[in-house]
This record gives sequence, structure tokens and C-alpha cells, in this order.
Amino acid sequence: MLGPIRGRKSSREKILDAAAELVSEIGSGRLTLDAVAEKAGLSKGGLLYNFPNKDALLQGMIQRLVDEVSAEREALRAEAEPGRNLEARLCTAALLKLRKGRTKEVASGMLAASAENPRLLDPVREVIKATLENLKATSDDLDAALVGWLAIEGLNSLAMHDLNPFSEEEHERVVQAVDRLLRRGIAE
Repeated sequence: MLGPIRGRKSSREKILDAAAELVSEIGSGRLTLDAVAEKAGLSKGGLLYNFPNKDALLQGMIQRLVDEVSAEREALRAEAEPGRNLEARLCTAALLKLRKGRTKEVASGMLAASAENPRLLDPVREVIKATLENLKATSDDLDAALVGWLAIEGLNSLAMHDLNPFSEEEHERVVQAVDRLLRRGIAE
């Protein structure tokens, strides 16, 4: 799919941005197509052309989130130091981006939306399955890669559920420990 021309956002992007803002403000359970259309500055017909129902809109938001994490991983690849467990290091670094900015709010909203319709998380399930297979195929130290990946997923899960007990310093300590683990491996 081609991006917006000359910096202008497509109707689809405007809708997804508006929906993300609303989910952040009011939660996915109270999200309505009328509210999204109004916030996006479009008619409800314009919204329905792009997303025929709320589930389609939520699926679009989830797919955009999946795509953003994947794009971030590939952007990080260009700057990554070669070495042990490269794919695991790229995966964990991209996941850490999930914690920042609007992505966290959208992810939290999508988690709530999945309670209404668990099928909405099917694309995320596929990404997780593919990530596991990629780590199995590419890791120099699979144990370190799996433990590092799970640690970062755990941090993100705590944050998404608003259960994070860690200070910023403690969070950074865990991130640095995961980095050391991925670079050095697990001592036997």
C-alpha cells in the first residue's frame, strides 16, 4: 500500500489516527464510528467506505500497530551492530518502542478491544508465531534469545495492563540486562 502523497494523509490514515486518539481518551469499548468520523473530519459514509464496521476499524488499528513495529525493526537493522543474536536484539529493541508514545495507548486499547472479539488479535498471534520461528532459525544462543524476548514482552505487558511496578531506573536496568544477555549469551 502506498503512503500519503506529499505529506498529506489519506482518509484511511486520518481515520486510524482519530480512532487511536479516541481509544486513548475514552477506551475501545466506548469507541463509536460516529465519533471517529467526527474526529477525523469525515462523513460517516467516508469512514464506512474505508472501514465498514467497528471490528474492521479495530483490525485496521491492530494491523497498523503490527506494521509499525515491523517497520521499526527494519529501520533498526540499518543501524544495528553485527554480532550475537542480531534478530533477537532487533526484535527486543522494536518491542521497546511499543512502550513509548501513542503506540502504547493504541496497544492498550486494542487489548481491551480483544476482550470484545478475541479474533481481532489473530494478526498479532501470527506475528508472535513468526517471531518465535525467526528466533529459532537465527539465534546464536536460543535460550538467551527466548529469555530476552520474553522479558521485554513481559515489561510491555505490565505497562499495557497498567501494572508496571518498575521505576524508570529499574526498567532501564532490565533492558540493559537483556542487552547483555543477548550479546553474551547464557553461561552454562
